[in-house]
Parts: sequence; C-alpha cells; structure tokens
Amino acid sequence: MTAEAGAAGADAGGPGSAPERILAVDVGTQSVRALVFDPMGTVVASARIPIEPYISPQPGWAEQDPELYWRTLGEACRRVLGDPAVDRRAVVGLTITTQRSTVVVTDASGRPLRPAIVWLDQRRTEGLPFVGGAIGLAFRALGLRETVSGFMADCEANWLRANEPGTWRAIGHYLGLSGFLTHRLTGRFADSTAAQVGYLPFDFERKRWAAAGDWKWFAAPVDPAWLPELVAPTTPLGGLTPTAALATGLPVGLPVIAAAADKACEVLGSGALTPDVASLSYGTTATVNTTTARYIEPIRYVPAYPAAIPDAWTMEIQIYRGYWMVEWFKREFGHREVALAEAQGIEPEVLFDDLVRAVPAGSMGLTLQPYWSPGVRIPGPEAKGAIIGFGDVHTRAHLYRAILEGLAYALREGAERTTARTGVPVTSLRIAGGGSQSPAAVQLTADVFGLPVARAHTHEASGLGAAIDAAVGLGLYPDVRTAAGAMVRVGEVRDPNPATHRLYDELYRGVYRNMYGRLQPLYREIRRITGYPPAS
Repeated sequence: MTAEAGAAGADAGGPGSAPERILAVDVGTQSVRALVFDPMGTVVASARIPIEPYISPQPGWAEQDPELYWRTLGEACRRVLGDPAVDRRAVVGLTITTQRSTVVVTDASGRPLRPAIVWLDQRRTEGLPFVGGAIGLAFRALGLRETVSGFMADCEANWLRANEPGTWRAIGHYLGLSGFLTHRLTGRFADSTAAQVGYLPFDFERKRWAAAGDWKWFAAPVDPAWLPELVAPTTPLGGLTPTAALATGLPVGLPVIAAAADKACEVLGSGALTPDVASLSYGTTATVNTTTARYIEPIRYVPAYPAAIPDAWTMEIQIYRGYWMVEWFKREFGHREVALAEAQGIEPEVLFDDLVRAVPAGSMGLTLQPYWSPGVRIPGPEAKGAIIGFGDVHTRAHLYRAILEGLAYALREGAERTTARTGVPVTSLRIAGGGSQSPAAVQLTADVFGLPVARAHTHEASGLGAAIDAAVGLGLYPDVRTAAGAMVRVGEVRDPNPATHRLYDELYRGVYRNMYGRLQPLYREIRRITGYPPAS
C-alpha cells in the first residue's frame, strides 16, 4: 500500500473495512506501554502498566523475572485492545521496543534459566586475564587497558561463567530482552541489529556479530550458537504464534516487525534524522544522540550504535543515571511536593516546576556535575558527582534547579563532542523522555544550549519510532525517512531567552567545563583511599 493510501485509510478506510492501525509495545524499565498508532503517527489509544524496575537479591544487583515482562506485555496489549477507540480488526501489525542491555539466558526451548540481569545491574567479575597477543599489546599502547578490562568485568557472560557454572552449561540461547520477547511472539530466535547494545561480541560498524578471532569473543565469551539471528529494522520477524495470540488478544499470524532499542526508536520518533538535529532524552539515563549516514565513533573507541533507520547510526553520549537524579531528589527532599500532589490529584513534577521557577537561572552559583556513576572513557572510571558553590542562601529549590542545569550542561558538552567528530554543528534540538514533560526543564535546556527545543506531537517517542519502522515493514511507506516525514510532527517549540543564555554560557564555559579536570585528581585519590569505584 502506498503512503497516500495509508494516509487516506487513516481517515476513512475502505468500504466495509477499518482504517489501519499499528500496535507498538514499549517495554521500559518502569512500565510496559501498549500504543495503537494510525499511519499518520497519532496515538489512537494507549495502556500503561507499571512494573517493578528490578529486585536486588544482593547489593548492587538488579534482576527481574523475564516472565514478568512477557505477562505484562500480554496484559498491556489486551488492555489497549479493549479501548473503545480501537477496532482490533484494524491492527495490521505489531512491533516492540525494549530497554537495552538487559540479558536473558534460556535453555534450548527458550525457557529462562534464571532472572534477567537488568541494565542497571552493577555486579562485576574482577581478576580476569587480559586480552593476549598483539591485540592486547595494542590496547595497552593506546591506554585502553582499563577500558577493555572494564568491559570484561561488567560483561554478564563472564559473571555467569564464573559464578553460576550450572546455568552456564545449560544455556541454549543468550538474548537481550527484545530477543527473548521476539521468540515468545513468533517462536523465532531473532532480533533487530539496532537492539544490540551491551556487553556482546557485536560489530557495531558492520551491524553483525563480530568476525571469528575478534577480541570481543574473548572479552564476552558466549557461544556463537547461543546468539539470535539478526535482521535490520523494518524487517518482518514472523507471525504471532497461537500461544502469543492468546496472550495478547491479537490474531494468529499477525505480522511482527523488527524495530530497535528504546533509545534508537526515541531518536527516530523525535524526528532527529540528520546530524544537525540532536535528540535529547531526559530518561533514567540521559542521552544526546545525533544520526549519521556513516559510522563515526562519538568518542574515540566508544562505538556508534545502529539506528532505527537501517542505513544509519546514532552517535550517543550518555549521562548514566541522568534523570534518575530527579527521582533521587524526589525521594530524599521532595516529600512535601509528593504529599501535596497526591492531595490535589496532580503529578509531583508540576510542583517541582514551581521549585525551578522559585530561584533564578544559574541557581546563584550552585553548580552540579552529574557524574553520579563512573564512565568508560569520558568521564573516566574514577569519576564521581560533585556540587560546588554552596552558600547560606541556597535551599532545596536551588539544588533541584542545579540538578536540571547540570544535566543540560552535560548534554550540551556531549553535543559539542559529536559536532567535533562530524564537523556538522547542531542547530536544533528535539527532546523526549520523562523529563521532557516538564515545561521548566525544556525552557532551561533551550537557554543552556542557546538553541530552540522542540517536542514531538506525542511524548511516546520510543513507541512512535517503533511504529514508524513497522509502517515501513508493513508496506505503508516505502522507507523510514518517508514514514517519519508523515508520522512525526513538531509540537511545542521553546526558544532560548538571550539574556539567560548569556548567563548560562558564562557558567558553562567558566565553571562547568573546568570542574571535571580540576576535580579528577581528587577523584583518583578518593578511589585510591576507599577502593571505590574498584579498579579493573
């Protein structure tokens, strides 16, 4: 079907037929959302089911029952199909996007052998032998020994092999969450190339499993036979099995289309398709992404990730536990707003925006560096968070605003790094994620960058990106860029305030940019004295 026919069908439908609908399921860290889209990218109906992000059998562990994701996916689908706005006969395809780097190991039949290791997990395997031969010598010469050792220590496969030998011997399939759910839906052990983000033997440039002899097979020692077949986004994965049809309320054989991981789908759903448009995600991990038509590492030796567009990559800079700091503030200092919001029947974030507006831009010098967790390259493995500039005038409102400002500074720094790599200046911003629902945070971001910030017409950017891939796979559009042109619309745009931008620009250049370099020696001393973060 052509794009024009799809668009017409969205409005009227043919005689005796219902207009086409796409069901996209977004399996996140804190919820599972089922979203029904029309071919113009409008959300017709949605259902959101909260889930426990993880359980911690031991400090630093983050695990979850894989069956919980599957049960909740089915429940979300059934719930959204029960919405009066949805004619289930009109649903022509299903697609999923999931959280990244969550590992599920199963037996040969696809039955989970243990809880999923969630991406927030912090367990490590210390003391592993380093990569040998010429490759190992090259890593040492390039100063990458700690980076590669960190990859190996964080790799879930190394931990499983060392600590759960019985599980290791029983593994039939080593999957990401998207691969596990794809098997449950279609009976096929397959996954999207654009979902392979994590400690895996994956060739990011060629979008395939690494070649035989690649060092990644030593660092992530999985059996190649355990890994799923990889397909590009927009590729049909198969049809719903009878068991999956019963679980979801959808018909047997309904096409399932490959999309991408949640961040990649979010970039697509926000409309950031070229390197001059940066997609900012104010999620649990805050990110800045730009899309490129060739493989460019955002930081040397840190890979670019496959985009939700089959012939593109996203250059991503992460602020790990980025918008998590807002949740931290809410838990530690936001009891008053949480209680008032519950009494008034509104979201606490509405009242937190009042805190932002209660203090001036720049938080009267209170400046936060949001490196709450160590990094791989920039920041380095010794990094810690910092807040400087305290005075007796500062209140928790200043602290909250400083958190948002620190995140915006870090994202601006990330965008400047990608610009230095591509040679293409960022001229506009698209924002998505939970934090994008805060008008104060969006305006603050525009002021820090000195650029207009736009939100897509729907805050469900990840689901929309997945639906765009599905629309192409179902033949509603000829390619992803055409589909995005029809399905993504700019909603609210916030322009920067010139005077406020000048203030932020001085603080960013004169204070924030200097913080990490000045504090790094102290971070190293803290690490040496306390042993945290542990050296690889």
